[in-house]
Amino acid sequence: MKIHILTIGKPRLAYAKSGWDEYIGRLQRLHQVRVSHLADKYADDTKHILGEIQGTTTVVLEINGVEYTSEKLADFLRTRELESREVSFIIGGPEGLPQAVRNAADYQWSLGCLTLPHDLAMVVTLEALYRASTINAHLPYHK
Repeated sequence: MKIHILTIGKPRLAYAKSGWDEYIGRLQRLHQVRVSHLADKYADDTKHILGEIQGTTTVVLEINGVEYTSEKLADFLRTRELESREVSFIIGGPEGLPQAVRNAADYQWSLGCLTLPHDLAMVVTLEALYRASTINAHLPYHK
């Protein structure tokens, strides 16, 4: 499966850099993963953000989006894989994503109603994708 992770900004704090490196490495063992970190100056630039994800199935992280269990996220990934299109997961900046980007997305995914620091949200997203992927690959990580 082809996965594109698009973030506004990069993880800055030491724990987040370490977590990002750990989980992006793990995810790359299971999928073709492409990463794009847009500079913070593009946080509100709808045209620039949408230009990065053209032709892909898009999933934005949005507090009011659909919440998934790990198993439901695995089902979601399995279904997307059958569609044979790259899936772009878009993580906005600390202020979220522009409304036009959220409206243009194919799916909106919520990590829950807690407010997470931006760096932590990036790591949690990767870990959740990795966990769901291990479920689909029948690996023991999820237990």
